[in-house]
Amino acid sequence: MAQKRLSMRKIREILRLYHELKLGKKQIATICSMSSSTVVEYVRKADKAGLSWPLSEHLDDTAIEALLFPVEPPKASERPFPVMAELRQELQTKGVTLMLLWQEYKERYPEGYQYSQFCEHYRRWTKTLDLSLRQEYLAGEKTFIDFAGKTIPITNRYTGQITGAEIFVAVLGASNYTYAEAVQSQSLPSWIGAHTRAFEYFGGVSALLIPDNLKSGVIKSCRYEPELNPTYLEMCQHYGTVAMPARAGKPRDKAKVEAGVLLVTRWITAALRHRTFFSITELNTAIRELLERLNTRKFKKLDTTRRQLFEAIDKPALKPLPVQRYEYAEWKRATVNIDYHIEVEGHFYSVPYQLVRQKVDVRITTDTIGVFFKSKRITSHPRSYHKGKFTTITEHMPKSHQGYKEWTPSRLISWAEKTGPSTAKLIETIMTTRPHPQQGFRSCLGIMGLGKKYTNERLEAAAHRALAIRSYSYRSIRAILESGLDKVATEAKEVIPAIEHDNIRGRDYYL
Repeated sequence: MAQKRLSMRKIREILRLYHELKLGKKQIATICSMSSSTVVEYVRKADKAGLSWPLSEHLDDTAIEALLFPVEPPKASERPFPVMAELRQELQTKGVTLMLLWQEYKERYPEGYQYSQFCEHYRRWTKTLDLSLRQEYLAGEKTFIDFAGKTIPITNRYTGQITGAEIFVAVLGASNYTYAEAVQSQSLPSWIGAHTRAFEYFGGVSALLIPDNLKSGVIKSCRYEPELNPTYLEMCQHYGTVAMPARAGKPRDKAKVEAGVLLVTRWITAALRHRTFFSITELNTAIRELLERLNTRKFKKLDTTRRQLFEAIDKPALKPLPVQRYEYAEWKRATVNIDYHIEVEGHFYSVPYQLVRQKVDVRITTDTIGVFFKSKRITSHPRSYHKGKFTTITEHMPKSHQGYKEWTPSRLISWAEKTGPSTAKLIETIMTTRPHPQQGFRSCLGIMGLGKKYTNERLEAAAHRALAIRSYSYRSIRAILESGLDKVATEAKEVIPAIEHDNIRGRDYYL
């Protein structure tokens, strides 16, 4: 009957008593409650393995066990030993199991190991690998994504100011094939842009993306239902993939990317520490050279490289890239004002008047503004960067500018008359000086709202002064009230309507 293997704790104690306290084997056997032959056997194994006392702090229990009980493959003529690296590579193909690989092994070598021994040898071998290699992922299944903790300085050539460039890292699960690049920040545009360039570097997209819970990608972290940023979600949909953020408090979820970040830090960031860079482009050129070295460098415990594994395992299983690269877009929620316009970064865009006071989703790109209601696109506009201006589509307007139920120009004027004649005149002037009366509604509502803060009497006096100085806007009225100029008497001047003529271009011509 085979002798039962002692625990590593008892083996360490035997070696301590023998080498450090110089006790005899019989004494050790009595202290440890075992036979003298057992003590002799383990002392002999330690001597044969070259273990000296005290044991090196770098040797954990797994390493000591491997030295004391080495697995010696049998002679090829007697019992062929499976090639473990090949088994691991095969297991990363979808549907392949150890049972299938054992059956194929037995077909080639009928005298080979039985299934239980076959599996045991494989499990022992995997324990010698690093944690990130030990975890098995299917080909083309997952990409792990994060930012490295350490930045690389960028120096402004003219001012000498130094800023830190963030290092984006993406690692394919099955092959450990790694991508890295420097970006200006961890902002949403940098996060999305780095993703698209990583996909192009890989030449395809994995089925799942496993990002850390970075605010750029994940609005709300949750173990079961994390809420993704709308832009990140749209990018995933464009590339036909799914983002599944790493679970908080689950280090195994992030082991792959953390190992990738560590490698990038050691082999790229540290290697560039003595160089000075004057632009992101210059830095990324240097990173790309070192990245190629990293991906073509052999693993310590596998006789292959990341590039070779990528070509054999991940690349054939990746989803193809779409014809067009994802166009970066930001999303926001907006409420349709009573003038049937929404505000986007200070500019006002029209929507169908029937949506007054409804919530809509707005997709913002460099060139266009898209408006969605209940996930259906209802309109789009060329993007304008002129703050305070209006972009209005005629079809969005109600007939006679009165197709909404509650607000009309006459109602606003009537409301203003309750404050005073100057306020009513100011409201009327604001609407008559706009191309469409509804474009003045926001300003009018804002002015009327000031009466709640400053009293109707002060608002009337401020309106009187605004008419006198011909300044017809909400901001002007607010400034008059804040500075107390409404309390200073002034003479109102006659409001002269703007001249209209075909040959007069108007101020909008020069915008």
